Amino acid sequence: MMEKFSLRTLPLLNLGILIFCACGNGKISKNPEVLGGSATTSGYTMDSLAAPFATPSAKNFSKIIGWSEGKTPTAPQGFSVTKFADGLDHPRWIYVAENGDIFVTESNTILKGIVKIGSKLSRKIKTQGYGVSANRITLFRDADKNGIPENRFVFMEGLKQPFGMLILGNYFYVANTNALLQIPYTTGSTGLSVLNSKKIVSLPDGGGKLKKNIHWTRNIIANTTRDKIYIAVGAGSNVAEHGLENEIRRANILEINPDGTGERIYAAGLRNPVGMDWAPGTKTLWTAVNERDLLGDELVPDYMTAVKKDGFYGWPFAYFGQNEDPRWKEKQQAHMVQKTLVPDIALGSHTASLGLAFYTHKSFPSKYHQGAFIGQHGSWNRSVLSGYKVVFVPFSNGKPSGPPEDFLTGFIKDLSKEEVHGRPVCVAFLADGSMLVTDDVSNTIWRVSANK
Repeated sequence: MMEKFSLRTLPLLNLGILIFCACGNGKISKNPEVLGGSATTSGYTMDSLAAPFATPSAKNFSKIIGWSEGKTPTAPQGFSVTKFADGLDHPRWIYVAENGDIFVTESNTILKGIVKIGSKLSRKIKTQGYGVSANRITLFRDADKNGIPENRFVFMEGLKQPFGMLILGNYFYVANTNALLQIPYTTGSTGLSVLNSKKIVSLPDGGGKLKKNIHWTRNIIANTTRDKIYIAVGAGSNVAEHGLENEIRRANILEINPDGTGERIYAAGLRNPVGMDWAPGTKTLWTAVNERDLLGDELVPDYMTAVKKDGFYGWPFAYFGQNEDPRWKEKQQAHMVQKTLVPDIALGSHTASLGLAFYTHKSFPSKYHQGAFIGQHGSWNRSVLSGYKVVFVPFSNGKPSGPPEDFLTGFIKDLSKEEVHGRPVCVAFLADGSMLVTDDVSNTIWRVSANK
């Protein structure tokens, strides 16, 4: 049996060996010959993590140049990449219903006042997609299943930074940044009114010392028996610098009943959990987590992990097991450090690993069956860009069986100039087994299919 691939066993890849890439000024070389192209960082071990502040904390916002006509991301040989839809307004998340309807949330980070003015002076607004939010769900319908939707409908409007979606029975659920809404729904409906929605759970969205609502996405998923809903709620800050009293019910995955009752914290210490899915053939929930910033180029790696019920994953006190965050040195809580669990798979520092979906179809080659795909939105806090791609992690019998590998690349145009075409977010699958990937800053959804 192959040994479990984890933080303790994954081999170091090119960018994990910081010392070999470092220049005299303490920054990583941007020479593509050294880097091997887009940052391949993904293979950290517990014994190979860089020391905190081993390099300066970079602010390196990529320059979005978009896609020229006919240009697409790059998939492995044997796959084709086509444009499924465009003309959207910051498409973030996809939910594919059992009848094949494809729901897409269009939402965005909102900046106001001096924060917005400051962001305009850098690349931040263009890179991060910051600005106003469409607050909309768009419905696509591909009746003949040829990969080209014939119909497009405005399904819901007037939401508040919507993200995760779910259909359970006769209800459609959408997770706004501040609440989970439940709306009566009939299969095949092409539109719902927010006026008919019921707020079944309030969710934290700032307030107190939190001047802005960072990590605003709220993803949702039902369990296999369809009697529980899980809500991913990110932290309201980088490392609780505004006080733990402002982080109540944040950095958690919450569990509720479908009517909103029975809330409990299912798992905690997850700085920003976003993608969630169930490993095929198991009852194990997995999530992709964005780890903390401002500790240097090689800290802290994002990760995907099996979520243990009542588990604690370290934030803000520790990271990747019992590695203490130095910013909590004077107010550390030793018992919380000691109970911190080690995540399963490192996905690279600052890669912004958001999307997560297991492949349960058959049209892709067998090596991809039962494995996980992760959408990496891409870095801003690293002197060399990392992420900006979709990676694949093979699974066997419900457990990782190999290290992460690139699957959909080509989002970075010129690494030395920090130029990128787009930024992938969500990964979802259609009934025919093809993959959809949202590219929020280019307002596009890409379709990846296996050649017949």
